[in-house]
Amino acid sequence: MKFATWNVAWMNALFDDQGAMLPDDQPSSRYGVTRGEQLAAIGIVLTALDADGIMLIEAPDQSARRSTLRALEGLAAHVGLRARRAVVGFASDTEQEIAFLYDPDVMAARHDPQGAPALAQGGSLAQAPRFDTGLRHDADGDGAAELIRFSKPPLELAVDTATRHLRLIGVHAKSKAPHGANGAEEARRISITNRRKQLAECTWVRARVEAHLAAGDSLMVMGDFNDGPGLDKYERLFGVSGVELVMGLSLPRPRRLFDPHAFLAINQRGGLTPTTARFWNPVHKCYFEALLDYVMVSHDLFTDAARWRIWHPFNDPGVAGVADLSAAVLAASDHFPVTVDL
Repeated sequence: MKFATWNVAWMNALFDDQGAMLPDDQPSSRYGVTRGEQLAAIGIVLTALDADGIMLIEAPDQSARRSTLRALEGLAAHVGLRARRAVVGFASDTEQEIAFLYDPDVMAARHDPQGAPALAQGGSLAQAPRFDTGLRHDADGDGAAELIRFSKPPLELAVDTATRHLRLIGVHAKSKAPHGANGAEEARRISITNRRKQLAECTWVRARVEAHLAAGDSLMVMGDFNDGPGLDKYERLFGVSGVELVMGLSLPRPRRLFDPHAFLAINQRGGLTPTTARFWNPVHKCYFEALLDYVMVSHDLFTDAARWRIWHPFNDPGVAGVADLSAAVLAASDHFPVTVDL
């Protein structure tokens, strides 16, 4: 069975309020790519993935006016995907949802949030409150707890296949980029503040992971963490990345989550590492890459037969060797899909 995670940049801009696709020559939110070109590219990539379940990050908006399910299921029908049923969790305020497309012939999936709704002032880490509520957590180390809220609440799924019950958590953690900064000092302050929020979100997710592992659940945590071991200089201030927190790398093996790309990045700090995203740097006028997207699995799912793959347009021979697919990966998003075959 194949699972995928993919951050598709600003999918919401590709659909109207009725969920119909906009395959025209108007600009998409991808620089130099029209809406029609991005939709075509997304269809090519999803067809090539042929995954049983796909965690989509930055999925179309879920609101009073728009429907994530209508947009995604319409796209799946148009492309002819097996993964043609969609499920979405708590809506965000950002027009970027976390949604799951799956093949209903091989699995059933439902939104199944865990944790109790917190009080207005937020719940404690020991309570691990529901992801659409608030967490009281001392993120800045001053001895006083702040109220932490997800701008994009993780999607918690109960998934049943013919042979197994799975728990899936889709994550789009806080970006650490200092957007809107005026000058180096403000950029530094914003970056540190954002990293604190990102680490708090990952600590909250880890609390949920602990509960599932204690219950003996087969668990997958997947998505865009906007972080990774050794990714930036501010990690030294905190001593750990959000990815390492969620994986529980300091804990005994049965309590860890596993992702071989993350392990490679940890062991190769300062050297060669895999990458899942490609961004334009306007200062240096060039592209840079980062490892941001992960599929982490619990100990019982991490077997010799499991195979992870980053669908990198240049580094993966199976993608780079197919010109249309390589071009589609680049046109569809600034992130590349990550799959695991279990």
